[in-house]
Amino acid sequence: MNAFEIILGIVVILVSLVIIAVILLQQGHRAGVNGVISGGADTFLSKNKARTYDAILERSTKYIAIAFFVLAIIANVIALRK
Repeated sequence: MNAFEIILGIVVILVSLVIIAVILLQQGHRAGVNGVISGGADTFLSKNKARTYDAILERSTKYIAIAFFVLAIIANVIALRK
């Protein structure tokens, strides 16, 4: 293994940890049901803030997932060339 393969492996591991963290930070789609049942009222501003935060997490999940797949494919191509 040369230095490039080691660095690529470390980057793949780091990206996989980041995507796990981003996915765990997202709220489930059923989170609003609990507020309705328990009678919790959200203000207009808190609803928009949550939607914006969730939208950012959702977008970042897509980009990080694409980066992970590209890195995995590159690592596989490098491994097959040996």
